[in-house]
Amino acid sequence: MAKVVIIGGGWAGAGAAVTAAKAGADVVLLERTDMLLGTGLVGGIMRNNGRFTATEEAIALGAPELFDAVDATARHKNIEFPGHKHATLYDVAKIEPAVRQTLDKLAVNVRFESLVNGVKVENNKIVSVTLKSGEEIDGDVFVEATGSAGPMGNCAKYGNGCAMCILRCPTFGGRVSIAAKAGIQEIVGKKGDGSIGAMSGSCKLHKESLAHSIIEELDKTGLAVIPIPAELQKSDSLGVKACQQYALKEFAENIILLDTGHAKLMSPYYPIDKLRQIPGFEDARFEDPYSGGIGNSVRYLALSPRDNTLKVEGLDNLFCAGEKAGLLVGHTEAIVTGSLAGHNAVRKAEEQDLIELPRSLAIGDAIAYVNEQMKTEEGLGKKFTFSGSVYFERMKSEGLYNTDVVAVHKKVASTGLAGVFEKKI
Repeated sequence: MAKVVIIGGGWAGAGAAVTAAKAGADVVLLERTDMLLGTGLVGGIMRNNGRFTATEEAIALGAPELFDAVDATARHKNIEFPGHKHATLYDVAKIEPAVRQTLDKLAVNVRFESLVNGVKVENNKIVSVTLKSGEEIDGDVFVEATGSAGPMGNCAKYGNGCAMCILRCPTFGGRVSIAAKAGIQEIVGKKGDGSIGAMSGSCKLHKESLAHSIIEELDKTGLAVIPIPAELQKSDSLGVKACQQYALKEFAENIILLDTGHAKLMSPYYPIDKLRQIPGFEDARFEDPYSGGIGNSVRYLALSPRDNTLKVEGLDNLFCAGEKAGLLVGHTEAIVTGSLAGHNAVRKAEEQDLIELPRSLAIGDAIAYVNEQMKTEEGLGKKFTFSGSVYFERMKSEGLYNTDVVAVHKKVASTGLAGVFEKKI
């Protein structure tokens, strides 16, 4: 039985674990903190815009498990907010146990508080990774899903300092890039102005700290839109966001809140003295990051060069997923790249041909298109997501966006790949 070692237990790592286990591998998932999902613990938005199509493609390909967990913990389904349609909002307090149970059922060996800070390479292959404790974990194939934010020094250098976000670098140690440790020259994303990285695009407010009328609206509809007095508007923050699908004037002129259990504030940060001047926010308090009045985590600092099977270039047995696979933004994007990386990792171990998803599918096109864009100076200054901005426009122009579930599943079937992630290798 092939042994697949996955480093990083966010949405991408969880996606890789699901498909690698279903393909028949012995799967070890190493997570540096005490919980799965990383930024997914404070995220919550699924199925908005083109993510609906990508979700149904992934289900048709044979990887429904994590989307089932999302649906089971959803607080609101099929909601609309500025620039976005048919969104699902999951409960950030319930999603992690649901994902943990999903991995348990698949016999994935999840090891928490297991920070990987070393790697052993022989003949262009990773032989083992080393934990902070000194323990070596060997494997046949490795999948890196460590994200691209942190450690604290990077948030100080490229952002506004450590804002004490859900990544909790001070407690569990900062992200370590496995590819870089193995000698791979990685890629750095940029903001539109050419500066390094991008700031996470939203904060969380303690819902009970808001006016009762706002709480009622969130509980009832999942959405609250509160106009910002002109003198308090801060449109300059839109350009620093990783989540460029939300860089719309509506998000500069209004406080837009989504109900994910917390009140998700669609801004990378908001000075609390200004926030508390807006009616209904007089007692507002940040839940994530705790210093959300000052800044947020900085991302896209370590992207791996890879092919469209998600194998890292320069190493024979390392795959990447999520933000490691490029300038991809979002949970859905992480899950679908993780699903492909996990499945292909087992194929590699069993010396089978690797799968490259066709560009007739949104997932396949996104993986290939982002890979092309990362090789250009202009592309490095953009962010790509199924839910908006550059790539969603491409989806629409290329006929890849479809909300007809039956039609999406038929399209996947026409490629001959229906249920491919369900099969043992």
